Amino acid sequence: MVFKERILLGLISALVAGGGLLGCADQVENQVADQQGESVHPHWPVLTSGIAKDPEIESRIDALLAKMSLEEKIGQMIQVEIRFATPDEVRDYHIGSILNGGGAFPNNNKHASVADWVALADEYYRASVDTRDGGVAIPMIWGTDAVHGHNNVIGATLFPHNIALGAAQNPALMRKIGEATAAEVSATGIEWVFAPTLAVVRDDRWGRTYESYSEDPELVRAYAGELVQGMQGAPGDQEILNGKRVVSTAKHYIADGGTENGIDRGDAIMSEEDLIKYHAQGYFSAIEAGVQTVMASFSSWNGEKLHGHKYLMTDVLKERLGFDGFVVGDWAGHQFVNGCSNVSCPQAINAGLDMFMAPDPNWRELYKNTLAEAKSGEISPARLDDAVRRILRVKLRAGLFEAGLPSARPFAGDESLIGAAEHRAIARQAVRESLVLLKNNDQLLPLARNQRVLVAGDGADNIGKQSGGWSITWQGTGNENADFPGATSVYGGINEVVTAAGGQVELSADGSFEEKPDVAVVVFGEDPYAEMQGDIANVNYAGASDLALLKKLRDQGIPVVSLFITGRPLWVNPHINASDAFAVIWLPGTEAGGVADVLFRDEAGNVNFDFTGKLTFSWPGDATPALHNRGESEAVAQFAYGYGLSYEEGMELTLLSEESGLQPVSGSGTLAVFNGRALDPWRFEVIDATNTRSTIASSVSELNGIRVQSVDRNVQEDSRRLQWNGQGNAIAGFFANQRTDLSGFVSNQGALIFDVKVDAAPSDAVILGMNCGMDCGAEQPITDLLKGVAQGKWQTLAVDLKCLAEAGGKMDLVLSPFYVRTAGELDMTVHNVRIAQTDTAKVSCG
Repeated sequence: MVFKERILLGLISALVAGGGLLGCADQVENQVADQQGESVHPHWPVLTSGIAKDPEIESRIDALLAKMSLEEKIGQMIQVEIRFATPDEVRDYHIGSILNGGGAFPNNNKHASVADWVALADEYYRASVDTRDGGVAIPMIWGTDAVHGHNNVIGATLFPHNIALGAAQNPALMRKIGEATAAEVSATGIEWVFAPTLAVVRDDRWGRTYESYSEDPELVRAYAGELVQGMQGAPGDQEILNGKRVVSTAKHYIADGGTENGIDRGDAIMSEEDLIKYHAQGYFSAIEAGVQTVMASFSSWNGEKLHGHKYLMTDVLKERLGFDGFVVGDWAGHQFVNGCSNVSCPQAINAGLDMFMAPDPNWRELYKNTLAEAKSGEISPARLDDAVRRILRVKLRAGLFEAGLPSARPFAGDESLIGAAEHRAIARQAVRESLVLLKNNDQLLPLARNQRVLVAGDGADNIGKQSGGWSITWQGTGNENADFPGATSVYGGINEVVTAAGGQVELSADGSFEEKPDVAVVVFGEDPYAEMQGDIANVNYAGASDLALLKKLRDQGIPVVSLFITGRPLWVNPHINASDAFAVIWLPGTEAGGVADVLFRDEAGNVNFDFTGKLTFSWPGDATPALHNRGESEAVAQFAYGYGLSYEEGMELTLLSEESGLQPVSGSGTLAVFNGRALDPWRFEVIDATNTRSTIASSVSELNGIRVQSVDRNVQEDSRRLQWNGQGNAIAGFFANQRTDLSGFVSNQGALIFDVKVDAAPSDAVILGMNCGMDCGAEQPITDLLKGVAQGKWQTLAVDLKCLAEAGGKMDLVLSPFYVRTAGELDMTVHNVRIAQTDTAKVSCG
């Protein structure tokens, strides 16, 4: 997908997910005042950052601000991505920060060495302090998504993902993990980590569930401060933000895990009391531990995008909670604020965002526009200086002005830190403590080592699968075992302990064997995914082939131990029933030898490591999307929060219900989207040419770039006339805050059908689209079709759903079944939009 198309799809996704701010700061303040009153809600505590302000640093900031030009200040507020900015551009634009996104490497080389990382850091550093134009030398700061170890670097230690660490329920271990991660990051010359993630996930269909420690805010709060201190150092320590320490980030502020229906980048609809009770707790301990940066969330709170939320970013975070570091955006998230675009968003800065994350080639235009907005006074001098002061404060606290070239720092280039034995030992401990035993009938576990063991399943010897998303690549896909030097697969760990004890191990993904084993260990589960692509419609784990494998082994009289790889609780009752023992191993990362440590007795028959992991997410009793969080609707949970067997308990698990609760999607009949009005769950909405979102309720709406009018076809106001005036790209369509499964229609000759009347042919390209989330959707050009119809005459059009599915639309996750966009002129009226089977002529796939 080309960049421009990705931006448009992102805008559409933002509309689907809901949210957006009014167009100017005074309107925002008025709205906040109306909703919240003049003061901050009393349930927000008054906090103090763990790192006190240093008068000497504040004095240095004053001196720097007095010398800096307006251009230099704007540059400090923009973070660019290494794929789209050269060192010379960092110098020329006075850029304050760079980042490498998931899957970005020095020289675009996935196998870049530690020396390559440090060399690139040196290039950017030299450029940032180059004062040949007489400017102020301010070192850049490099940020990276080290979310479970330094996961962009070949050979790094990858710790279990957060959901697994939550099950360990060991805050002290989190500090060790933070320290080890920081040490490996420092070896590559990088100073800033975008972690920890402090999401409290309430709907497990969210594709980032595995980035959350728990559905319970108490555990997240207990972990947050420990991780921050592990990465940065403890307040008061001489080593804080020095040596092998890095700047950490609390993200994604706020309620990213609380969006309706678990939709990525969606809308968290809740009271402020619940916002504080569930989603703010981790930020409290992070701030008290001295976290230096906070990342704004893509998502919204009650319809307002967090990237433009003055009340939460400024009034609450900075003033009430005492956060004195800086707020950074998330991957061009500013563009989704109402009235903003990818290249202009003074609303976000005025609301409290201090640094734009601008990871695409358009960052230069964002710089120029922000500079113009500062010159015009649209961004006030006081707000500008506050943002830059905060950025400089963090850089000074981190000692970057004195540190010199990254390669000259004490631990930069130290390859021995990458995948160091002591770090791998910490990760292996985390694996052991995170495993959750759900079933152990007849006390099959622990296993003796001197047996014939069959290790089966597609996850048995697949380090990429066991590591999940954010592992070398963004989605964790496209990797091979060779991409994880020094790592151990589940099979590798089992093979080591069994063969050392005189037993025999056979690896067979499909479960075939030459000699009947004493026991089979089957490793299976979710394939890697990350944000957006990880969203699902329900919590059913289909896994038909895995179930068939379990049953095949069981039918041959072989005891079966199932090890489930997953980034969230999923309904797996049939698989549990087909197993004698069933353990959740989550996403253990590179040190899966820790699984074998727990599964097997030692050679003397003793248990060295028992199962100690406990669920920090309630486990579903069926596959429906019903919420089952601790303290609410726990009756639907198959395994309650805190469940987890040990060897001593030996509880027998009876057969579980295999009724998923899901209703099949037949794809027969008609699913109405618009018939005189937008039908539930759809709503008729527009993103106008200024990227302002509106729900259309009135008979006539005059918007930027588009006019919408309710008109009559058969009965009063049963159709919508859409008139684009050529003043910019505008989108009109039907959107929902919940997903609809259209997969049954796809396989049953289904089509998107609508009646249309064209009164003025299009002057530019017209696109018909369907959306299922960020970077998830499909579009169909209909320009020629609209030009070819007889003007003023009604015609029925049908677009084959298979076309949209093949173009990238996930038909079980549909958020918008119909939208139209164009930047040109067009006058068309739509009537009776529906999904149905059809034998009529369909628009050909484009």
